[in-house]
Amino acid sequence: MNFSLLIKPVSADCNLRCEYCFYIDHLDNVEKKPRMSDNTLEAMIKSYMKTDQNNQYAFGWQGGEPTLLGIKFWERVIELQKKYAPPGAVISNGLQTNGTLITDEMAQFFAEYRFLLGVSLDGPAYLHDYYRKTIGQKPTHSLVMRGIDRLKKYHVDFNILILVNNKTVKKAREIYLYLKNHGFNYHQYIPCVEFDENGNLKHFSITGEEWGDFLCELFDEWIKEDINQISIRLFDSIINYLVNKQYTVCYMGSDCCQYFVVEYDGSIYPCDFFVQENLLLGNIMKGDWRDFLISPIYKKFGKQKSLWNDYCDKCSYLNLCHGDCQKFRSGDYKSLKKLSVLCKGWKKFYTYNLSQFEILAKNLRDNKEVNGSFQIKRKKINRNSPCPCGSGKKFKNCCLR
Repeated sequence: MNFSLLIKPVSADCNLRCEYCFYIDHLDNVEKKPRMSDNTLEAMIKSYMKTDQNNQYAFGWQGGEPTLLGIKFWERVIELQKKYAPPGAVISNGLQTNGTLITDEMAQFFAEYRFLLGVSLDGPAYLHDYYRKTIGQKPTHSLVMRGIDRLKKYHVDFNILILVNNKTVKKAREIYLYLKNHGFNYHQYIPCVEFDENGNLKHFSITGEEWGDFLCELFDEWIKEDINQISIRLFDSIINYLVNKQYTVCYMGSDCCQYFVVEYDGSIYPCDFFVQENLLLGNIMKGDWRDFLISPIYKKFGKQKSLWNDYCDKCSYLNLCHGDCQKFRSGDYKSLKKLSVLCKGWKKFYTYNLSQFEILAKNLRDNKEVNGSFQIKRKKINRNSPCPCGSGKKFKNCCLR
C-alpha cells in the first residue's frame, strides 16, 4: 500500500500563537523543547525508503513551525534521503510554514532541492493579523510577506494556505483578489472548524451555511477569467475526480488510511487531527511500517470514515465527500454518525456549481482548452421544488436553509 508521511519534527512548537491553532495544546504534554533527534530522523527516512512505494516517496514537513530547526536540519534531511534512496527513486518534500523565519539561505536551499512550500496567509493585513500573532501578540503579516519575497527571489515553488475563519468567511472575493493581485496563483482554502469540550463550535469557527456562501463567492470570481491561471486546490480536486475518478484530498475518500503522522519522538498516528493517546500506533524506533499498516487501530480508524450518517446515503453528492472529514462530524470522536457541520455548505456549493465543474471536466476529457471568460449559467431551481441534492425535501427547506 502506498502512503505518505506527515512529519512534525518540532511537534507543536511555534514562534507564533495563532488563536485558532488546533495543535498548540500538544506542547502541554512535552517536558522540554521538542526536537526530532538525528537517530529518529535517520530511522524514519531509512525505514520509509525500504517500503514499496512504486519508487515515489513523499515527505510532508509540518508543525508547529518546522523552520525553527534551521538550515542544518534540512541539509541533513537531504543527506539521509540521498543515502537511503533506492535506485531511480523520486522524492518529494513539502513543507508547511508560517513564513516568518524564512532566510535567504533557507530559500536558496529549498529552491535547489525543489521543496514545495505551503505558506499560511489569511489575506490582507487586517484580516491576517486578527488571529495570526507572535507569542508577544504582535502582528505577523509583514513578516510573512518578507518571507514570501525571499521565496520568490530564489524561485521557490509555494502555495498560499488560507484558513477560512469567522473573520474571513464573508470576504471570499476580497481575499481572492488580494492574492491574485500579488501574483499568488496557487490557493488552498481550509475551513476553520474547532469544537470545545462540549462539542460546540468555538467562536473563530465557521458554520456550514457560511462555508457554502464562501465557496460560491470564490467560485464566481475564479470562473470569470482565471480557470487557466489560478489553481484552487479544492476546485482542482473536484475536476480531477470528475475526469479520473481519483481523490486527491483526503476528506473526499471513503477510507482514512492514507498517510501517517510522525511526531518528533518517532510516535506514529493515523491523522494530525487525531494525534491522541488512544490512536497511537507505535514508534518508528521500535516498530515497522508494515506493522503500522496492518494495525487494528489504524484499520478501524480508516474504516470509520464510512460510518457516515444514514442521510448521506440519499445525497447526490456522497461521492464527493463520503460524509466529510471525521473531525467535522460534531467534535465527538465517538459520534461519527452525525452529519458534518459543513454539510449544508457542501450541498449548497455543489447544487449551484457542480454542473459548471462537469463542463470543465468534459473539456479536459475532450482535450479542449478553456480560454477567456467562462459564462456562468446556473440551473434555475424553484424554491418549492425537490432539492437537487436528493434529500427529498423542498429546496427552500434544505440547501437554501
